[in-house]
Amino acid sequence: MTTDFTDASPTDSTYPDARRADLPAAVLWDLDGTLIDSEPYWIAAETELALKFGVTWTHEDGLTLVGKPLPASAALLRGRGVDMDVTDIVDFLIARVAEQVRRHVPWQSDARLLLEQTLAAGIPCALVTMSYAVLAEAATQSVPDAFSVVVSGDEVTNGKPHPESYLLAAQRLGVDIEDCVAIEDSPSGIGAAYASGARTIAVKRLTPVEPLPGLTRVTSLDRLGIDGLRDVAAGTVIDELGSGV
Repeated sequence: MTTDFTDASPTDSTYPDARRADLPAAVLWDLDGTLIDSEPYWIAAETELALKFGVTWTHEDGLTLVGKPLPASAALLRGRGVDMDVTDIVDFLIARVAEQVRRHVPWQSDARLLLEQTLAAGIPCALVTMSYAVLAEAATQSVPDAFSVVVSGDEVTNGKPHPESYLLAAQRLGVDIEDCVAIEDSPSGIGAAYASGARTIAVKRLTPVEPLPGLTRVTSLDRLGIDGLRDVAAGTVIDELGSGV
């Protein structure tokens, strides 16, 4: 990927004003799982911590925490036998995952491409994540100008699936949430974006994506492109998963 994010501005001639009017006011991106393939980092950190206390922790256990607020994940680990304060568990997990992300940002190639296309079209982007600011900063260090707004899990009162983080992102951008498209992959994240009123695109990664009225579900972001974002923003529902997936 070689796009220069500093050149992705609303004056980009690729999408003239006549075509920009029906684009979403903003695209709101989840981080873990959606933009970067960091869930293996989280599960490895959880497993490492669990083993220190003789607690069995499986890959399936890790999947149950995908998209959840970090204090909730830490409370579950504590309940399973990790004898540490919730705050200390959160700090341990963040430190481990941030260390890995600083070494290598595991971009989801389909999401990275769509992010580049979105910026080239002059559409503002926000990052809406339950990861804390230190991890969001580590993940976005290679794309410093990509996100006009970042909302992290340590600055909201109610984590996903509550819509607070998405509503805050729209407020900071100065746009109506109903005019935004949100992209998510986890049940909690999808629930938050959907409840906020944003047009929501659910991309299937590690966990099932249940159908909801008006929810777009895709197997990949590769084929979506700017035209797909425009269609979703206008109310078109795309469903590549069928029933019961």
